[in-house]
Amino acid sequence: MRHPKRKALIGFLFLAGLLVGLWFFFDFFTRKPIRKELVVSYSVTDDAFRRSADALLDTPFVESNKVETLVNGDQIFASMLDAIRSATTTITLETYIWSRGKICDEFKDALLERAHAGVKVHVVVDGMGSIKLKQKDITELQDAGVRIVKFNRDKWYSVNFQINHRTHRKVMVVDGRLGFIGGSCLHDSWLGNAETENQWRDTHFKNQGPAVGELQGVFAENWRQTTGEVLHGPDYFPRLEPAGNLPVQCYKSGPKENQESIRLAILYALAASKKNIRIAHAYFVPDELLMTTLLHALERGVNVEIIVPGKTDAKLVKAASRTTWGELMAAGAKFYQYGPAMYHVKEIVIDDVLVIAGSANFDNRSFRINDEANFNVLDRAFAQQQIKLFEADKKQSKALSLVDLENRSLFTKTADSVAGVFSSQF
Repeated sequence: MRHPKRKALIGFLFLAGLLVGLWFFFDFFTRKPIRKELVVSYSVTDDAFRRSADALLDTPFVESNKVETLVNGDQIFASMLDAIRSATTTITLETYIWSRGKICDEFKDALLERAHAGVKVHVVVDGMGSIKLKQKDITELQDAGVRIVKFNRDKWYSVNFQINHRTHRKVMVVDGRLGFIGGSCLHDSWLGNAETENQWRDTHFKNQGPAVGELQGVFAENWRQTTGEVLHGPDYFPRLEPAGNLPVQCYKSGPKENQESIRLAILYALAASKKNIRIAHAYFVPDELLMTTLLHALERGVNVEIIVPGKTDAKLVKAASRTTWGELMAAGAKFYQYGPAMYHVKEIVIDDVLVIAGSANFDNRSFRINDEANFNVLDRAFAQQQIKLFEADKKQSKALSLVDLENRSLFTKTADSVAGVFSSQF
């Protein structure tokens, strides 16, 4: 005969397990991803677009900003390191990959020097993306006073049932006044100027003005989630004076916060396009609704151009991506495959006026699984700068056609189809 207390404990554990299981079941099946196409009669230049984006993305466009475009590692790392070395109060840094090497040493040394000088340094690095970061480097930073934490996995062998949830954000804010956002991680692959296939082609952005407060808010939220600590006060959120003439909107998304905000921002902008869509993305795997939205834009007479990588670090993603090209090409979309280096750009330009950029890829992983950070700029002059870079990348790309696609080997076509089945995880 079982002891009554043991029976009660077993019953309690069974009931608790059942309740947890039901919670996960209903939480999963009651989430409502965006499934209906957005029908937009106005353009991205209409006040209605901006007002709606302000409300839908939870952070408004703010005026009087300056955004500097940094192209490839030589410009990106030099600017970020200069900013770190000039810090007087705080440095907040969140990144996906931080790996040992030359760039690791340069950033570590710069952060150590500022920490020793009394600057408050906070770092969030992804638990998977930092696997190759040496423990002695982490210990050296911590001993100097740097607050460094790993997102969602502390050790490579740690058991974690949410292991698929990563932070893919690349955000840095110095003194609460100078912000950086884009696609570059702290890894030697980004060194140089994309002159060889081993030097990655990427774009990052340096921000000044009131929108930096929104960018700091993105970091502060993940710091709170990871440590339970709220960052606040003038060291992190100082009064920000006008720095330029750009309206900028910084926003985030993730499975635990602002779910699908970045997917919504892109769907909305594509649906409002009237003239042209330029997409430069390292990992282009549109879901069914994004495909429908792009196809309907083509039906409206919108010119759609897409740059994808030739060389890639994710062959399965590229294989899944190719399953979408044919239908888009048949409808009139133009594809270009970048040649000289690994292409890691994440940027969209709509109607020569709206720029969408940041850390998010054009795929389900970024839209629903990872934590991401993007920003929008509504300005023709800034958009023209990005179009100039787009055209320069096109010149180093091969134009693709339906014939090229159809001439793939049977093995490649089969592999692409298989990869496409698992595209929801890419």
